[in-house]
Amino acid sequence: MNRRVCLLGFGEVGQALVADLRSRVDALSAWDLQFADSGSTASLAAGRLDVFAAADPRSAVADADVVISAVTAAQIGEASRSVANHLKSRAYFFDLNSTSPAAKQAAAAVIDSAGGRFVEATVMSAIAPRRAASPMLLGGPHAAEFLPVAMQLGFTGAQVFSEKLGAASAAKMCRSVVIKGLEALMLESLLTARKFGVEQVVLDSLQSTFSAETSRAHGRYMISRALVHGRRRAEEMREVARTVAEAGFVPHMSGACAEWQEWAADHSAAATNEDLEQMLDTLLATKQHGAAPC
Repeated sequence: MNRRVCLLGFGEVGQALVADLRSRVDALSAWDLQFADSGSTASLAAGRLDVFAAADPRSAVADADVVISAVTAAQIGEASRSVANHLKSRAYFFDLNSTSPAAKQAAAAVIDSAGGRFVEATVMSAIAPRRAASPMLLGGPHAAEFLPVAMQLGFTGAQVFSEKLGAASAAKMCRSVVIKGLEALMLESLLTARKFGVEQVVLDSLQSTFSAETSRAHGRYMISRALVHGRRRAEEMREVARTVAEAGFVPHMSGACAEWQEWAADHSAAATNEDLEQMLDTLLATKQHGAAPC
């Protein structure tokens, strides 16, 4: 079956999906706000991966049978509104963004009212190394009919989770409270421990308390993830906080995690340190010029 696919958002996720989609579709296009700058990361990646970079969102989605939305969490509303009136009739809008249930529902209303079919999707792992085959939960009234299409496109880890729009996102957001929260906790713990010169004792204690994974290497890995991906993670954690609030609770932990992730993103250069202590020392030095969350 002929398929024309548009990647709406050409960051980490969009670029990761190119290899899997290329052999399964007849035409592959992309649109990203960064395309306005020919020297941007997204523009250079489109050239490197030989993906057609559309001039605007309208031309990007006009002929697409499936639009895969992989923008940042904060852009889900704007992304859906920018293309809704330009979609082919009954085109699928496959939304991979990590947002609160309410944000998914609002975007779905925009897409479906314009004649498209919104499919909620949540990626329940890092996008690498399995890329399109990563485990995904699909949701909403169009999820079941879209599943065969998803499989044809290489999303072999996808499964229908619920016809109720927002349920899949709620599951992802609750997972992120722990996964992203652990990164923030590790950052706060080891920065403080390094300041007092007790980081090795803390690491040894964590390893004996939890598992061998909670070691020096794992601690460095968790902190580096926040440093490299903190901006996107902070946006996601604000959506997590919104989800917690929608459930009627005060998002104490998720709000604090968003602040730490944002701070880490501002100091991403520290991720180049292969040694944990050097990474922590670099961060401590930067703290003298800009306070960490408090």
